[in-house]
Order: sequence, then structure tokens, then C-alpha cells
Amino acid sequence: MSKARIEGLLAAFPKLMSSGKQHTFVETESVRYVYQPLEKLYMLLITTKASNILEDLETLRLFSRVIPDYCRTMEESEIADNAFHLIFAFDEIVALGYRESVNLAQIRTFVEMDSHEEKVYQAVRQTQEREAKNKMREKAKELQRQRMEAAKKGGIKGSSYGASGGFGVNVSSSAAFSTTPIAVDSMENSSKPSYSMPKASSSNKAMKLGGKSRDVDMFVDQLKSEGEHISALQQKPVASVGPIKSLPPQNEHTEDVHLKQEERMLVVIGRDGGLRSFELHGLVTLRISNEKFGRIKVLLHNHDEKGIQLQTHPNVDKELFKTRNQIGLKNASKAFPLLTDVGVLKWRLQTQDENLIPLTINCWPSENGQGGCDVNIEFELINESLELNDLCITIPLPHGVSPVVIECEGECPYDSRKSHLQWRVPIVDKNTKSGALEFSAKATPEDFFPLTVSFASRKPYAEIFISEVVNVDDESPVKYSSEVLFFAEKYEIV
Repeated sequence: MSKARIEGLLAAFPKLMSSGKQHTFVETESVRYVYQPLEKLYMLLITTKASNILEDLETLRLFSRVIPDYCRTMEESEIADNAFHLIFAFDEIVALGYRESVNLAQIRTFVEMDSHEEKVYQAVRQTQEREAKNKMREKAKELQRQRMEAAKKGGIKGSSYGASGGFGVNVSSSAAFSTTPIAVDSMENSSKPSYSMPKASSSNKAMKLGGKSRDVDMFVDQLKSEGEHISALQQKPVASVGPIKSLPPQNEHTEDVHLKQEERMLVVIGRDGGLRSFELHGLVTLRISNEKFGRIKVLLHNHDEKGIQLQTHPNVDKELFKTRNQIGLKNASKAFPLLTDVGVLKWRLQTQDENLIPLTINCWPSENGQGGCDVNIEFELINESLELNDLCITIPLPHGVSPVVIECEGECPYDSRKSHLQWRVPIVDKNTKSGALEFSAKATPEDFFPLTVSFASRKPYAEIFISEVVNVDDESPVKYSSEVLFFAEKYEIV
């Protein structure tokens, strides 16, 4: 429907209403208006005349019940201020023109689900910043070493000619090394840097080391935009302190058919053992950018043995999915929507089976007789098929108490402002599936709980894999791109 058509239908609605009557619907030759008064406003649903009016009335009531969750008063200004929240909630009720089988509680849960995107973005961004800082430090050391060697050989020109007119450099002057710019060409001739800057075409400005005001974000973006030059000029990685591995990057280029598989986990475990709660929610979304690929089927491999409950979209052929593990529309002559992320499959797992926990964490605080505690924490990867990136275990501490770290596998920065210790491990897999942390602090055993855990992975927890995409007509393969993301939305030891 065009925008003009929708505006015309809305403009006609007030003229069709009769004053003094309590009818909840009005029909014209082409459409039916189903409405409900909300103080000074109306909740209006426009349907075809062939639509089931009883279902439409139930849908209308659900729409009306959603509004008070976001608006304090039924005023036009309040509705306008919360328009985007309402649109997201309405989108959970109706999809592709059909009513979803959801209730008010589920709508609240689904809408809150969207906030996890920011958490994932922040986690990835923090990892990129750490990587950038490590690379900057390594590059600074490497450049300084090169300059010192070149200075000893008399290969670097001084900032000005000496009295004798020579090219000598005062090696003992640290200021000379910190302020003299390095030409870009000298960086490219290095045999060890992990990356090199491309040659400047329009400027001869040099890069200065030690500039603390340089923004890390700009540095990361610059590395990203110059990725081709970086890989082309790279000859040998720096053999020094191992850089923190980040979440493996996804291919930024997406095909006309793009599939996204996302899983979020919510786990609460008791400090003395025992699983309090375990939930897994998964969703596969399909986005088509070219109309000639609208009529397709998605083939899956389902190796799940955990008892995950699968549910397809109402417009997806359920029998085809059950018998052949294929996702296709009920009406094969129709096409999937264009330029829209359509959820085609979702799953859920809720269990009390402790064997399904992907990662176990033991925290053992014990009083040391000196007014404090010695704390030992260890983790172990139970599901060795997974690869967890950027594992972060946050341990709360009393305000003003600084811990003394005795042993740490990874990084253990202390945030005095937030009063917590963060144990960070870049990657956990079958080769490095366990780790230990030991520290002491002036606190009681109760002060170290709850522990919160975060991680992300490019391998799915549910063993459901996208194998192929084919045309509906001739079963010919269709080129597609895909991405997988599994992360901990809530993982606590209480």
C-alpha cells in the first residue's frame, strides 16, 4: 500500500464514525475499520473485509494493552514521544500482515531483547580498543629500536645541521628520539612490524610517537579502512607479548541473500554449585536484497541432542521443516519480503541439567585471619566444541578496597570507581579450557558475590547449521552470506 492510500484511509475514518453509537467497526467497499476508544484517542485497526473480525478484535485489545506500558497518559503528545517504543512492540504483534501468537508478557520480553545489540557492540569495541593499544605499544617499541639502530649507523638525519655541518645525531638526547618524525618509507622497509602505514600521496606529514591525545577509535577505524594496505605490506608479525584475540571478524560484505543466526544465554548458578536457571534463545533472520532471489529455501543441518524447542514463522511451511529441515514459505509461489530482516526460525531451551552449562566457575573465598580473605577462582570449559572470545569475569569488592593479585592467567584490571576486579581472558577453547585467579582483599566472603560473566562466540551453542540456500523452482544453489553470534546476556554466580 502506498503512503497516499494509507493517509486517505485514515482521513476517511472520522467521517465514517457515527456519534452516539458504540459500534466497534465500520465497513466500506474495500476495507473494515476496527477501533476502540482510548480516552481522547482511538486505537484503529484497518483490515480487509475478509478478515476474521473476532481475531481482529482480540488483536485490537492486545494493541490497546501494550500502550500503557510505554505511555503514562493517553495524550497525543505522550504517544508521539514514545512512538518508536510503540512501533517495536506493535511489530511483535503483527508480522507480514499476520497476527503472531504472543501475549503481553512475551511482547515485553521480545522488546527488551533488542537491547543486547548494544552490549555486543560495546564488547567488540572494547576488544578492538585493547588490540589497537597493544599494536600501538608494540609499534612504538619497534620504531624506537629502528631509530636507535639507524642513529648508531648515522643513517638518520638530525633535526638541524651541527656546527661542523655533519648529519650526526646526539644519541644520548632522549628528546631527539621522541620528537623527530619518522618518514613513512622507513616504516615500510621494516621487516618486523605487524602492520605498516600506506604511503602518503598528498601530504608529507610524519607520524609522531607518544601523542597521547590520539583517539583510539580513530586509530581503529583507520586500520580497518586500510586493511588491504596492511595485509599487503605485512611481512612478519612482531614476536613479543601475545596480542589479545578479539571476536573473529565477520565478513563485512553481504550477499543478496544474508542469514544471521543469533543466540543469547541467561544462566544463574549457585555459589555452592547447583543450577538455578538456564535459558537459551535463538533466532535466524533472513534478509533479501534482490527480488530475483525472493523465492528460495534455506537448508539446515540439525544435530541438536539437547532437546531444544524449535518454532518456525507462521508463514513458513512447517511440514517441509519437520520432514526435510528446510525453511520455505507455505505458498511456494510467493517471495520473501525485500530489504527486511525476517525472523524465520527461533528456538528455546530451558533446563535444569547442569551438564549443559558451557562454562563452570568456582569461587573459593576463605578468611586469612588478618581481617581479609584469600580468594581463588577457576573456570573450566565444559563444552569443548565452543570457542569463547573475550571472557570477562567481574568480581565485586567493597568500596575503597584494593585487591592484591597473587596469580592471574590473563588480565586483572581493578576499577576503583566501580569497585570491582575484572578477570579477562582473550580466548577459551579446547586448548586453553581452564584458568585460575588468586588474590587477597580486606573483605568478607559475602562481598565477592554475585560474579558476573560475559563472553561472545562465533560458534553456535545449538548445533544448528545453515548448509545451503536453493531456488524453489529448480533447486539450483543460491550464493549467500551468513553470520553467527552466541553470547551471554546474563551469566551470574550468586
